[in-house]
Amino acid sequence: MRREPEGEQDRRGSDDGGRSLKAAQAAQLAVRQVHELTGRQPEGVTSLERVENGWRVSVEVVESHRVPDTADILAVYEAELDQDGDLLSYRRVDRYSRGRGDER
Repeated sequence: MRREPEGEQDRRGSDDGGRSLKAAQAAQLAVRQVHELTGRQPEGVTSLERVENGWRVSVEVVESHRVPDTADILAVYEAELDQDGDLLSYRRVDRYSRGRGDER
């Protein structure tokens, strides 16, 4: 029986080889990958959607800290992950001031 490398079993959720990633795992991986690629601090996940080949996750990050923090510049990055949690693509889809609210 083939054994997953250490850490792979936890990343994918189980050692069943064929089951897809759970939503919470996809969100965690997307947050980590957006952080690694942008170097920006994630605020959280704003949306999560199962798509044909895996997951689409929107992650909000702080692009620029300001004083007061209500003037921070935030951005939303959309990450697409395959069923194994590997990043297929990412892109910035929105940028706005924290104090702007839902005026977008």
